[in-house]
Formats: sequence, C-alpha cells, structure tokens
Amino acid sequence: MSGIATQESVYQTEALIAEDIDAYLDQHQHKTMLRFITCGSVDDGKSTLIGRLLYDSRMIFEDQLAALEADSKRVGTQGQEIDFALLVDGLAAEREQGITIDVAYRFFSTEKRKFIVADTPGHEQYTRNMVTGASTADLAVILIDARKGVLTQTRRHSYLAHLIGIKNLVLAINKMDLISYDQARYEAILADYTAFATSIGITAFTPMPISGFKGDNISFPSENMAWYSGPTLMEHLETVEVGVDEDQARPFRMAVQWVNRPNLDFRGFSGQIATGTVKPGDPIRVLPGGKTSTVSRITTLAGDLDEAVAGQSITLSLADEIDCSRGNVISAADAPPETADQFESTLVWMDDEPLVVGRAYWLKLGTQMVSATIREPKFQVNVNTMEHLAAKTLELNAIGVAELSTDRAIVFEPYTQNRTLGGFVLIDKISNATVAAGLLHFSLRRAQNVHWQATDIGRDAHADLKNQKPRVLWFTGLSGSGKSTIANEVEKTLNLMNRHTFLLDGDNVRHGLNKDLGFTEADRIENIRRVGEVAKLMADAGLIVLTAFISPFRAERDMIRAMLPEGEFIEIFVDTPLDVAEARDVKGLYKKARAGELKNFTGIDSPYEAPNHAEIRVNTVDMTPAEAAEYIVRQIMPLK
Repeated sequence: MSGIATQESVYQTEALIAEDIDAYLDQHQHKTMLRFITCGSVDDGKSTLIGRLLYDSRMIFEDQLAALEADSKRVGTQGQEIDFALLVDGLAAEREQGITIDVAYRFFSTEKRKFIVADTPGHEQYTRNMVTGASTADLAVILIDARKGVLTQTRRHSYLAHLIGIKNLVLAINKMDLISYDQARYEAILADYTAFATSIGITAFTPMPISGFKGDNISFPSENMAWYSGPTLMEHLETVEVGVDEDQARPFRMAVQWVNRPNLDFRGFSGQIATGTVKPGDPIRVLPGGKTSTVSRITTLAGDLDEAVAGQSITLSLADEIDCSRGNVISAADAPPETADQFESTLVWMDDEPLVVGRAYWLKLGTQMVSATIREPKFQVNVNTMEHLAAKTLELNAIGVAELSTDRAIVFEPYTQNRTLGGFVLIDKISNATVAAGLLHFSLRRAQNVHWQATDIGRDAHADLKNQKPRVLWFTGLSGSGKSTIANEVEKTLNLMNRHTFLLDGDNVRHGLNKDLGFTEADRIENIRRVGEVAKLMADAGLIVLTAFISPFRAERDMIRAMLPEGEFIEIFVDTPLDVAEARDVKGLYKKARAGELKNFTGIDSPYEAPNHAEIRVNTVDMTPAEAAEYIVRQIMPLK
C-alpha cells in the first residue's frame, strides 16, 4: 500500500505544479528539512543508494538521465544497467577507482519533506570527510554489505555518528539481492550489529533489509522480502522526527554572528538560535561579559516576529545599549551557559601531521575564536574494541580524550546538551588547515577554583618606579648564531644606561626551571611556553627582559607575542647561515648531531622556522657582537 500511496503522491504533486505553481511553491516552502548522511565501509553501496533515492524521487532531468545511461555503459560497474552511484561520484578519481573520496551533498524532495543528503567516503583514510558530513546531520544511514557483515569501518562510522550526537540511526543491510534475500543472514547481521551498538551506548536504531541497486525497500516495499513488515527507507525518512521540539525546550542560546548596524537608528545582533525560544520583553544576558537587558524587537528579512525558535536566523534588538559583538552569546538571563578556559574534550584528529602537545592552535567554537593548547591525551579509543589505549599524541583519524586550555574564557555547554556551543574545530596557526574536530565534555574543576587575584600595585606602577617601559627582547636564531653573546652585550649596554633588566638564557633555564624537559618537538614547545610565562611576569614587574633561545617554531614565538601588550614583544632575528653557525660550533653540538649522537638538533634533523616579520634583524656575518648590540639598542630607543 505504501508503494501505491507514494506513486499517487508523485502524480498529485505533478498535477499541482501544472495547475497552480504558486500553491506548489508555497507548499514546498513550508516543508520540513531533514539532513542525513550515508556511511559505512567501502563498497557498501552508499553512493548507489543516494542515486536510487534521487532517481525514485524524480530529481533527475531527462538530459541527466541520458548522460547517466551513457556514463554507466562507459565507466559504470553494473554492466549495461544504470549505475546510480555515478549520480553522486562526480570526481574523475572517484569514477576511475569506483570509490567515494570527498563528501558529496545532494538535494531532493518529496511531497512531505525536503532533504539534504551527504554521501561520505568509506575508506579509513577519508574518515575526516565523514566527520565533516556528519557534523550537521540529523540522521545517519549506516550501510552494511549483506555479503560481508559488520566491518571495521562500520564500527568506526557508527561510533563517530553516535559520538557526534546523531540520535536517529538507520541500519540498512544492503545488497540483499546478492544473497537471494536470505532472512537468516539478515537476522544474523542484525544480531551482530546490535551487540556492538549496545557496547558503545547506542540504545535505538531502525533496521531494514534493502537493495539500493534493485530498489527493494527504498521507495516501495520489496516483493522479494515479504518477511519484512517495517517501513521503506523513503517512508522512514519522510516521517522521522528530527528533534526540533527538544531544542526548543532548552534555554535560549544564540551566538552573535555580526552586529547589524545599517543606519544610526538601528542596532541589532544577528545569529541563528541554537536552542530555546525568545520573545520581545524577554530578559537576556550577554556572555562572557554578563551584562543584562531585555529584547525589544525580533527582526527577520520577512518582517518582525512575535516569537522566534531554535533553528531560525534572526536579529535581536535590545532595550539597553550594552557591549555585544561577534563571538558573544546571548542567552536567557536566568539560565546562562557556562564560561571557562580549561576543559576535557574528545578529539577526532583530521590532519596528516600529528597533534603537537603544547602547541597553540586556533579553536573555533561557533563564532568564538581563541588560542588553545592541548595536553598529552589521556587515552586513544580503539573503535573495534572500545579499549582505551595509552597515547602520547594523536595521528590521522585517531580519536582520543585530552584536556585543553584556552587563552581566555569561552562560553560553552557540554556537547551532549548543545552541539553549537559544545562542538569545535582546531586550526593550525601556520597553514590555516583544520586539523581536528572536538567535543567539549565539561570544564575542569580547577578552572573554577582558580581565579585571578587583583592587586593594588599594577604593571604600570612597577614600570614607573623603574622609569622605563617593559619590553621582552626575544632573540631567536640557530645554535651558534650568537644569540647569547649579543643578548649579553645588549644587557651590559642597558645596564650602563641604568635600565632594569634580566637575561633568560636557553642553557641556563634548563639547569633549573626546565631541567625536566628534553629536546623533542613537544618538549621544546613546553620549554618556550614556560619561558614565555616567566618573561611575562618579569615584564609585569617593569623589567626589560632579554631571552636567548633557538625557539625554532613560529607558532610558539607568536604565542609569546600574544601574551604581552601590543608593542612590548620585540622579536630579534639573529640571522646566521647554517654553514656559518656550524663552522663556529663552539660547543661541538653540530659535530655530535652530524655523527648521529645528538637527536632533534635544530638545523640538522629538526627544522628552524625563520621569522617572517621580525622587528629587528641582525646579520652576524657582517656585524660583530658589539656592533649588533649597538644597533639593537638604537632600534629599541627610547626606553621610556
């Protein structure tokens, strides 16, 4: 009956289009939208299934169908029959290899609902693409090849879908036509998957036997599987609830995307409501500042609203002129979200380069962008056994739990409560590549126990007492470039000028403060972070601080710059070619590194990233240390 009803609804829709296009467009505009993904292992039939859905929903034009038939004969994998996967796999590499590489988004609609479907790759190396597609999905169709059963990627994608918070799961056991529609085989696979799903916390899913290629139980009930009495896939997609009511029942939250100021008479704050509802007159709170006001007006492109709900994009006008900008969150005044700067999180690593513990990455959460450092992972998850494995870092496609710190407090909620305020991405500061997706669990207790203690004597008072402006003179360059020698000469000159200084030397701090650190990339980053914190405290005391460290990575030097007020961090590049520095080799370190006796030595088997825009550059090939010091002091004058 459902097949006949579906066909009749298609004819009714076509008749309405022919008779009253305005009525059809109005009906189409008010349909609900379902975003879903197809996922699973390689060759489970994800692209074919989507192609079949597009075909059955009549979303293919005649010229597209003709091209599909021609492509199927030329590069298809189904003999002379239509290869529906070609509707989705559009990249040349995908067609050549018969696999899905990138996420392909397709739109289609039926009489009851509009859909955006993401076809995600099955190969492990493209797991990051699957996470991208799943991040906005309301439902996941997990496919299993009936011939192969539950595979590693089936488990991985199921775990990720559950982790990301997709509550509506469909287990589509595909290619039933290739096992002669065997009910016993279907039930065995279902039992195997149910045991796995229960072990990772999936309590409910909708199973169905299908054939994407033949069309069994896709849009019409299968005559070959009379033993199955459940809904077809299309019927389930059209009727499943997508959780909007649940979002609306939560307290009001809206991340501010931009301040809408078209003229002097209007100032509003635009964004998409993540959860809750809002009406004119409602009391609100702006975070992280905490200022309160009331909503005076709700504006949209279509006009003002008496009420707005989760999912709507709106502009709020407030009764009071309070500070609010992009990155702030407007919330219900009596039920605000938390603010914190230290968290436990789950990370899905998506970059070819592994996580560097201690390195500063950009963390983007909604419209908030902050600098964040990641601690050594607590554990990595084995998606096959759910075992927690020890890990020093995270490699491509690894999933782990780690603590992170941000450079300032951010507004958040646990991901399980709010995907908008609990989900984030990490971005490499140098390449701007997205390296990880993350989910916040909770703020760390110590973040709430430790507060900044205000003092009456501030950094300006310390500086005035010393009659100087605090500075951090950061000398960077290769080993043997002359950093320590030149820094020492600069300090002597400043001392003769009655300036209050302190020199932090790379070797000296490793005898005490940093004696527990080695020379791995992670230890070098931590070495610089600690020195930066000490230099900042000394600058707060009004001192002129000189530091002589190789500090080979730009990201860490930029991290120290960000700790200090504008203009107080002076990067001094002691520019000495590697062959000149190695020829000096005062400590014999290059000789040991060349002989393999000294690992991770900068310039030999560890990189040095020269500054792109140092405030001061000195060339020790052309200058003596005394000349370089004199030049530097002239550049930083006046000192008050």
